[in-house]
Amino acid sequence: MRRLEQQKEKDVMSVLYPMKHDDSRTIILNFMRQYQDNLTEELSCFDGKSTFKEDNWSYSNQGQGRTRSIREGGYFEQGSVNFSEIFSNKAPVSLLNQIPEIEGHELWGAGVSVILHPRNPYCPTAHLNYRYFEAGPIWWFAGGADLTPYYPCLEDCVHWHKTLKNTMDAHDPNYYSAFNYWCNEYYYNHHRNETRGIGGTFYDYLNGKEGLLIKNDHARRSEQGGHDALQLTQAAKSWDEIFHFHQDNANVFLKAYLPIGEKRRKTQWSDQQRQFQLYRRGRYVEFNLLYDRGTEFGLQSKGRMESILSSLPPLVRWQYDCTPEAGSVEESLTTRYLHRHIDWLSNNNTKSFKNDTTRK
Repeated sequence: MRRLEQQKEKDVMSVLYPMKHDDSRTIILNFMRQYQDNLTEELSCFDGKSTFKEDNWSYSNQGQGRTRSIREGGYFEQGSVNFSEIFSNKAPVSLLNQIPEIEGHELWGAGVSVILHPRNPYCPTAHLNYRYFEAGPIWWFAGGADLTPYYPCLEDCVHWHKTLKNTMDAHDPNYYSAFNYWCNEYYYNHHRNETRGIGGTFYDYLNGKEGLLIKNDHARRSEQGGHDALQLTQAAKSWDEIFHFHQDNANVFLKAYLPIGEKRRKTQWSDQQRQFQLYRRGRYVEFNLLYDRGTEFGLQSKGRMESILSSLPPLVRWQYDCTPEAGSVEESLTTRYLHRHIDWLSNNNTKSFKNDTTRK
C-alpha cells in the first residue's frame, strides 16, 4: 500500500513539476565548484595584489562548503566567493511557507554566493547568488546579481543592465523584464523607502513550469494596482533548459562587473567620499539583517554563521540624520538612482540623468 501511495505521489508531482535530470546533483556540484574556481581566479587577477584564502568546512552533518575570502587587496577591501552544499531532513519555515508541498521530503541544495566590497568609493559593491534545490521530485533554481554604487554613473548602470538583459533575452524575451522587476522589489529597504542599489536581476522557484514568472504573493503590487511584469509568463521548459539559462546568467557576471571596476578603480577620492561610502554601507547591512532571505534561511536552518554573515562589509558607520548637501553628488544617489523600477535601458527614462558623479 505504501508503495502505491508513493507511486501516486510521484505521478502527481511529475505533472506539476518537469522531471529533473537523473544526475542532477552531480551536474550541479560540478558546475558550482568549477564556477567558484573560475571566479576566484579571475577576481584575484583583477585585484592584482591579494588572493583568496580558502576555508573548507563541514557543519553539524547539515552541510559542507568552501569559503574563499580576500582582504586588503589592490582593489578589494574585502570580499568572499563561497560554495556550499546543504542537506536537511526538514526544510526551514521560511521555505515551507513558499513551497508547502516540500514538507516531508529531505531538502538538498548547492550554490555559490559572491560579495565584493571595493575600497575606492567610486567602485560599486557587487553581489550574486546562484543556487539550486531539490526536495523529493520537486526542484527549482534561484539566483541573480545586483549592483550597489555609492557614486554612480549612468553609463555604468546602462552597461550593467544591458549585459544582463542580453544574456536573458537569448533564453526568453520575458525573463529580463520579470526578473529585473523582482530584483527591484526584493532588494528594497522598506524602512528607508529606497532600493539597496541600482538592481539587476533576481529569480526564485524557477522550475520550468508553464505560467507566471512571478507569483503575486512573491512580489509587492504597487499602490497603482500592480505592474505589467507580474503578468509575464513562460512556456514549459525542461530541467536542462533552465539549467543552461542558470549557467549563462552566472557566467556573465564578470563581463557585467569588471569593466565598471576597471574604469573607476583609479578615480581619486577624498576622506569625505570615503566617509560617505562607509555611511551608505550601513544601508547594505540593514538590508542583509532585516530582509535578506539567505540570511533568514541560514539562521532558521542553523547554518554556519561565519559563512552566513560573510556578506557584511569590513568597515561601516551610522550617523544620526546624515543629510547630504543639496545639489551634491552624494544627494543625487538617493534623489536620482535609488528608485524602484527605473528603466535603465530606455532613453526616455534616463535622459534626465547627468553624468555628474565622475570626477577627473
